[in-house]
Amino acid sequence: MESLSLVERLHRLLLDVIKDEFERLGILDINAVQALLLFNIGDNEVTAGELKSRGYYQGSNVSYNLKKLVEMGYMHHQRCEIDRRSVRVRLTEKGRQVRDAVADLFERQANGLERQGVLDLDGLDRVNHSLKRMERYWTDQIRYIY
Repeated sequence: MESLSLVERLHRLLLDVIKDEFERLGILDINAVQALLLFNIGDNEVTAGELKSRGYYQGSNVSYNLKKLVEMGYMHHQRCEIDRRSVRVRLTEKGRQVRDAVADLFERQANGLERQGVLDLDGLDRVNHSLKRMERYWTDQIRYIY
């Protein structure tokens, strides 16, 4: 139970770290969830469904945030030629700047974890391996139990 609580709390703390960084940078028009969405999209062109199927976001959450990011000029959107109901999105230059700011922040955080002796590279590898196993277990639970 403690591990499950920690995963949830760590996600919230990560969003707070992003929020604080963006306040320092003067990026105030988007929230941490939207910044993380831009980071996860990266250089890809995706649909909301693809983001949801990758497990990054819930359906209504991702649709709302994609719409807001398009309105604010962080993303381009275009109807899919094959399925006109589907919209493909990709980052604008403004969106790539946010993605880069998040990537820089994550790099500094990873270096800080190692420098402060919180986790070395082997420790991070073990944590990542364990979290991937948990992810696979929960994915299997969703796919095969229900």
